[in-house]
Amino acid sequence: MSGPSPQGHNWSQKSEDEEDPLDQMILRTGCATFHYAVQECMAEHQDWRKCQQQVQAFRDCMKEHQKQRMEELQQGVEEPWHH
Repeated sequence: MSGPSPQGHNWSQKSEDEEDPLDQMILRTGCATFHYAVQECMAEHQDWRKCQQQVQAFRDCMKEHQKQRMEELQQGVEEPWHH
């Protein structure tokens, strides 16, 4: 029998127009390309240890995004006090 079994729970299946919140969050960071590279490496090797270069690139991208976000938040908080 090939293909998915009709029995079981469908809780993990999503409709095509339903977006994954994690994917949406990563897209907003600008780091999606790095995230997809990690996913592709994991699919190919099935061993995260073989994907350290991709993981590190994704981590660096996320750190830079968080740093920029914190700077934006600090500027937004500080601006009203500069009048």
